[in-house]
Parts: sequence; C-alpha cells; structure tokens
Amino acid sequence: MADAVTRVVIADDHPVFRRGLKALLDGEDGISVVGDAADGQEAVRVVLDLAPDVVVMDLHMPVMGGVEAAKQIQAALPDVGVLVLTMHEDDELVFAAMKAGARGYLVKTTDDDEIVRAVQAIGAGEAIFSATIAQRMMGYFTAISSSKAVLFPQLTDRERDVLELMASGMDNTSIAHRLNLSGKTVRNRVSAIFTKLQVADRAQAIVRAREAGLGSPS
Repeated sequence: MADAVTRVVIADDHPVFRRGLKALLDGEDGISVVGDAADGQEAVRVVLDLAPDVVVMDLHMPVMGGVEAAKQIQAALPDVGVLVLTMHEDDELVFAAMKAGARGYLVKTTDDDEIVRAVQAIGAGEAIFSATIAQRMMGYFTAISSSKAVLFPQLTDRERDVLELMASGMDNTSIAHRLNLSGKTVRNRVSAIFTKLQVADRAQAIVRAREAGLGSPS
C-alpha cells in the first residue's frame, strides 16, 4: 500500500541520541516513531505493548542488554524487525545479534540517509548490514567454509577420504568398494593415516576425525 506507515520503537539508554534519532526518522514520509525505551527490559515491554514494525536498538543498555532483548522480542513477535544501531562492531557482538534474530546491524557513525533506508528496508521485510559489517560476515563464513578444506593438512586428499569413511564406521573392505581401491591400497593408506596423525590404532584415528567434524556414526 502506498500509504503504509512503518511504525518504529527506539531503544537506547542515551536520551539525547533517542531524541535525535526520533527527529530524524519522524521527519521521513512513511515512518512513525511510536515509542522509545531507555533499557532492554523496557524495550521488550514497549515492543510487546505496541507491536511496531521495527525496533531500532543499541546493544549495551542497562537492566537488560540489546541481544537478550532482541531474543525475547523475536520469540514473542517474530514479525518485528530488529535493527541494531550501536557503537560496537566486534565479531562476537555482530554474530550474537544475528543469532538473536536481528535483521540489520549498523554503527552509529552511519550516515543519516543510510539509517533511514535501513529502517525502511527492514520494515519491508528485508535484511540490511553496513558495508563494514557485511565484510566481517563474509570473512567469518569464508573462514568457516575453508576450515574443512585444511583439516589434517598432513594427509593427502585420498587419505582424507579414507579417514572420513573410517569415521563413518566403514571397515577396510567397505572403503575399498566405495573408493574403487584394492584392499591392500586401503590398508596402506590406513597405515599412513595412523603414522601421520600419530595415533596407535583405528579407534584413536576415528576419535580424532570425529572431533574435527569428519564422518558420523553409521
């Protein structure tokens, strides 16, 4: 609808910042600030009372922090979009906020126009993150996706395949059939794995593999 209004609650423990953000957002067509809160517990109460479209929230607030407040808001009203607006951008806080259900994360040095666009976007059901936060997210997930590729780098690719099948519970005969190898070749690779991982037997190798995330019990 062309005349739809995005209803916003602001949660921040600094009254001057709350007033400034209210003046910024209320001055935009299609946005209405319907409430505010000075701590996380009050934010939860206000949001549950008013059911806004978006809550713009700091993370470090008294009584209850923004991460816990976001978690409680999302559990009760999952359609409310949480936009984190904070001075802090360390990885731990970013991903804690994401796990709590935040759809956006901006730092307070962000330009006014970008803050307005973020509120509008989240009100429309989108997710939005500042460029620096997006880069941190990409780096984090790239590190996760590449970590498996370097598991047990002392092993060859084929030895790693054998180890993963061992960790899934296969014996040498089954591994030979799966990988189209001879029994002797599999035995040789298993021996090489023991040596390179510095383990005494198959059971220890399987424990090491499963601890690293390879294989699963069949």
